[in-house]
Amino acid sequence: MLDYNAPLRDMRFVLNELIGFERIGQLNGCDEINQELSDAVLEEANKLASDVLAPLNRVGDIEGSQLDGSVVTTPTGWKDAYGAFRDSGWCSLSMNPEYGGQGFPKVIATAVAEMWDSSNMSFSLCPLLTNGAIEAVEQHGDALLKSLYLEKLVSGEWAGTMNLTEPQAGSDLSTVRTKATPSGTHYLIQGQKIYITYGEHDLTDNIIHLVLARTPDAPTGTKGISLFVVPKYLVNSDGSLGDRNDLRCISLEHKLGIHASPTAVMSYGDQGGAVGYLVGEENKGLMYMFTMMNAARHAVGREGMAIAEASYQLAHKYAQTRVQGNVTGDQENTNTIIGHPDVKRMLMLMKSQVEAMRAVNYLCAFEYDLAERHGDTDVRALAERRGDLLTPIVKGWSTEIGQKLTSVGVQIHGGMGFVEETGAAQYLRDSRITTIYEGTTGIQAADLVGRKTLRDGGKAVRELIADMKETLNSMNVDDKSLQIIRDSFAQSVEDVEAVVDWLLANSNDPRLAAAAASSYLHLVGIACGGWLLARSAVLSAAQLSDGNTDTVFYAAKIDAARFYATQVLPETSGLRTAIVQGSETIADLGVSSF
Repeated sequence: MLDYNAPLRDMRFVLNELIGFERIGQLNGCDEINQELSDAVLEEANKLASDVLAPLNRVGDIEGSQLDGSVVTTPTGWKDAYGAFRDSGWCSLSMNPEYGGQGFPKVIATAVAEMWDSSNMSFSLCPLLTNGAIEAVEQHGDALLKSLYLEKLVSGEWAGTMNLTEPQAGSDLSTVRTKATPSGTHYLIQGQKIYITYGEHDLTDNIIHLVLARTPDAPTGTKGISLFVVPKYLVNSDGSLGDRNDLRCISLEHKLGIHASPTAVMSYGDQGGAVGYLVGEENKGLMYMFTMMNAARHAVGREGMAIAEASYQLAHKYAQTRVQGNVTGDQENTNTIIGHPDVKRMLMLMKSQVEAMRAVNYLCAFEYDLAERHGDTDVRALAERRGDLLTPIVKGWSTEIGQKLTSVGVQIHGGMGFVEETGAAQYLRDSRITTIYEGTTGIQAADLVGRKTLRDGGKAVRELIADMKETLNSMNVDDKSLQIIRDSFAQSVEDVEAVVDWLLANSNDPRLAAAAASSYLHLVGIACGGWLLARSAVLSAAQLSDGNTDTVFYAAKIDAARFYATQVLPETSGLRTAIVQGSETIADLGVSSF
């Protein structure tokens, strides 16, 4: 069994101190959400994560979900766990009260969802996809669709999916072939979709599929794609379930990781056509689907951070108990491996970067909240730009780092990490998908360069740089640790600014932007993490100076920031060189070079 206990103290630090709970409480609709309530919600979520979901993580990995005919059965204990999850109201935490939701801001819901991801990532994918379906229907569906589907999706009684990918249409959706033929008040859907997470399962009575398809005479390419609600069971006007729709799961993928999450190949319309209902207008489906995709991209970035946290907890526990060798300079005593300098380096590599990713992820969620709920239009506009800028960073950078850190977790275990019984290998396997689904790292990088930097002339990223410089200006202190952090962070800010200038100066050559994209994503991600850890160090130093008795926690925050400043932030200078001096080399490569 893989144990898990949420890092509640650090979660609360990010929410209450780094972001500032008073800012959360000022959001529209959050009048009754105070810090005490938030803390209680986190405590209760941790109980479910540690007591119910974590014990099933290994079970799910071993058993997997099973397909018999067209029926999918989830692993032992999962249906009961989902029932407990649903009945406790976790599905509706951040949803609109108009449809039965509790109206919590996304930033608190993000902290809660981190626990689902860490304790059992395969399980968490079901509500993750449902949340995306809810947002798409709520924002773009008509009144009838909302009345028939939203309350039961919000409650978790029904689950949702997103159906984009086809055998010939992956990241490039311009080649989608699934057909939607008008038939009275609905459409008949025919086609096949692959890689559909929780496309079929036994956790809910109904599954609401959101499917991309083409209507007759639709324009070619992405401009001719529409979005449809295609339920597993048709829904009667009174909300009761009707006949089984013409759709089925024809196979489940056998995957490297997330074994318990059923990844389905779905066939629509084998018997003439699955009944589907148009969402919004024809030919605007891709735009509507981006509502789901953006939310899912932020969530997958959270997964990268969360599974790294779980891996860190396991590695830390092992390092505290594994006796092996002597600590350098001490030939007399045999010690646990946590005393060895290289193990300490690896553990802090994990801890500091997890804390950096958590801060960036929660901040991005809070920007979503500001964009949606703040009363000032200028604040909302700035927050929307900031959230849009941070989303590909959260998704691309966090998942790449998460994958690396789960590998470090295996390394700390040594040979025991390579065998399955410790569970370290499962975290490594499960993390691998995060850099791929919901848009690969390369796609996130291209989005960050093209849509989020060059398209607005660098406006959003320069606003971010300005905030980073404001933090730098607040760090003119005599404290040696803070000075080390400040100096390193200052260099990283300079690196980001220089690369942005270079990108804008070379914006007439798209080859260079494309070649620089992945390095640019990592550069900005590392710098963002350094920025928020620097702010954390300043806040922690102030607490210690004021006599706060939680000295161990705040001192550890400064230690993590200092480690990150000396061991991680220097990477930005290398990335700057790779971008400015090496992008042309990449751009000039031809097929014959390989």
